Amino acid sequence: MQFKKIAFFIISVILVVTGCDSKKDEKQETIEKKEVKFEITSQLMPKITLEKTADGIDFKELKGKVVLLNFFATWCPPCKAEIPHLINLKNKYKDNFEIIAVNMGEKNGVLSEDKKIQDFIKEYNINYNVSNHNNNFKIADMMGKVEIIPTMFLFDTTGKTVQKYVGVVPEEMMETDIKRAFRE
Repeated sequence: MQFKKIAFFIISVILVVTGCDSKKDEKQETIEKKEVKFEITSQLMPKITLEKTADGIDFKELKGKVVLLNFFATWCPPCKAEIPHLINLKNKYKDNFEIIAVNMGEKNGVLSEDKKIQDFIKEYNINYNVSNHNNNFKIADMMGKVEIIPTMFLFDTTGKTVQKYVGVVPEEMMETDIKRAFRE
């Protein structure tokens, strides 16, 4: 009799959790189907236009390139730890691969000052694009509410999402996915 109660409880919990997950997925699917367009530009990088489509992201100025969107913050230790790996990947794939580091601002949710970002770029010898723009927060929402940093999205040459990473990722894993993105 005790076994039946435990089994019933476990099945009930699974059904409740699964029901909540499917509702979340339906909401996420609705967000993903909506077309959204943003420009990010500042003194720190050239203008790049991102447009969300049903198939992924159309990076207007980066057609034909594999793109890594890296959501980070200057105060985040794991974000700082991944910088050398991103620099290596950018050096290795040069003109066919772009990284756009999307600053998520300060701990209080306010956008960082450009001077602070410039100093950060210099301190870490960053060789890729760094966006410090108010649209960064909208882009994070467009990607499905980025709530954990670092979070990265890798796109193939057509703008289709190849991989999403949450947390620090080994360079070798990213490189394998970058090679796959070139083939797709």
